[in-house]
Amino acid sequence: MKVNTIMEKDFVEYVAKSLVDNPSDVSVNLVEGEKSTILELRVAPDDIGKVIGKHGRIAKAMRTLLQAATAKSGKHTVLEILD
Repeated sequence: MKVNTIMEKDFVEYVAKSLVDNPSDVSVNLVEGEKSTILELRVAPDDIGKVIGKHGRIAKAMRTLLQAATAKSGKHTVLEILD
């Protein structure tokens, strides 16, 4: 696991914990592939709407920031919000 990947995971976890009512229920699982990295975000069922936002705007913003942060590495990063 690279340092960049750890920073990506910490970034997603930090943003999610800032948005939800139950920050202790936030978990981010990292799945590394050859050409891509998948970050699986889990939150409490009551907080799922806070992470997704109206019309998916918050989730889209998180994905955009994540892609901007990882653009230099050349590796594709995907954020999946799991229920």
